[in-house]
Amino acid sequence: MIGIDSNVLVRFIVQDDVKQAAFASKLISGLTRENPGFVSQICLVELVWVLQACYEASKADVLAILDKILRTQELVIENQELALQALSVFSEKNADYSDCLIVRSALSAGCSQTFSFDKNAVKFAGMSLLA
Repeated sequence: MIGIDSNVLVRFIVQDDVKQAAFASKLISGLTRENPGFVSQICLVELVWVLQACYEASKADVLAILDKILRTQELVIENQELALQALSVFSEKNADYSDCLIVRSALSAGCSQTFSFDKNAVKFAGMSLLA
C-alpha cells in the first residue's frame, strides 16, 4: 500500500498541470486491490478545500468526486465509514465537509457533543454552540 497526498489527487482530478497530471494518472491508474493507495481523512479535507477554494468546484461536483473516491476499490480510505457518514450530511446540509467529518469522528470516539463558536457548524453539521 502507498500513501497518496491531496495534491496528487487534485492533479489526477483537475488535470491542469500536464507533467504532474501525467505522474498522478500513472500512479493512480497503477493501483490495484492488492496494492492500493491510502487516503487519509486530512487528505479528503484538503481535497475538498482546494477544489472549492482554488478551482471553484460546485458542491455537486465535489460530492460526485468524494463519492467516487470513497467507493473506489483501489483506495483504502482512513475511517471510510466516518467519511461516508460525513459525505451524507455534507450532501444534505449547508455545512462544510470538514465540520461534518469532525462531528462524525467525535461521535465515533464516544463524545456526546462537539462544541464550536461557528454558528454554521452548529446549525448544519450538528455541533453545539459554546457561548
